Amino acid sequence: MDLCGADVILNLGGVQGVAAMAHGLFGLPKADILVGPGNQYVAEAKRMLFGQVGIDMFAGPTDSMILADASADAEMVAYDLVGQAEHGYNSPVWLVTSDEALAQKVIRLVPALIETLPPVNRDSARAAWDNMAEVILCDGPEEMAQVADRYAPEHLHVQAHELDWWLGRLTAYGSLFLGEETTVAFGDKTSGPNHVLPTSGAARYTGGLSVHKFMKTVTWQRATRDAARPLAEATARISRLEGMEGHARSADIRLAKFFPGETFDLKAADVPS
Repeated sequence: MDLCGADVILNLGGVQGVAAMAHGLFGLPKADILVGPGNQYVAEAKRMLFGQVGIDMFAGPTDSMILADASADAEMVAYDLVGQAEHGYNSPVWLVTSDEALAQKVIRLVPALIETLPPVNRDSARAAWDNMAEVILCDGPEEMAQVADRYAPEHLHVQAHELDWWLGRLTAYGSLFLGEETTVAFGDKTSGPNHVLPTSGAARYTGGLSVHKFMKTVTWQRATRDAARPLAEATARISRLEGMEGHARSADIRLAKFFPGETFDLKAADVPS
């Protein structure tokens, strides 16, 4: 943070940190936007403050999907599902596969693997697997991709042939993991790409946290007098059609000033229905 040029660093977490930034405590200016992950209390604090400040996204429970074909290692798939299920009772994990034998083997393996976890992790993973998990059998890669795009998972892990095909075909995910050589746990802990990601299907319309969240798009316009003429004529007619006379007159006055002596028919009736 110091290398990035931070002026003040607060050693605060949770809703306390959220409040300090949003309300400008400890001599800080009020934040314009709050970003980053947190538990359900942090997520609720950000939701309550949205409007007063901007937020990156309202993050729900983490979720993870694996796309696997007959070439996948069933034990590896099972371990990856268990690893993500331990996030908590409300964290869904999904296996989408075109191979029924793989599906059946993973279904057998996962409960046994969960039982080998420490008690706290075991209870969370068991609850997630029992209540939130789905195993979906598809006819082939295209149907698997359609399911993935519909669910728009936060984490999407492909353990299948033709990884380049999947990379080009899939469109809705927070972060994509290609091949058995990587895993969502790498993304969680070490591999590098940002891991503040959209959950609960939000990957259909947004990506994860990035520098773009700290940038905004603004527009500006400037016109010549010749260009203002058709704009003013259309604006006056449309405004009168909508019953907004004040808008129309702000266009009228420009026509009168820029083109003195000319006559313009700016009645609402002239606007095509």
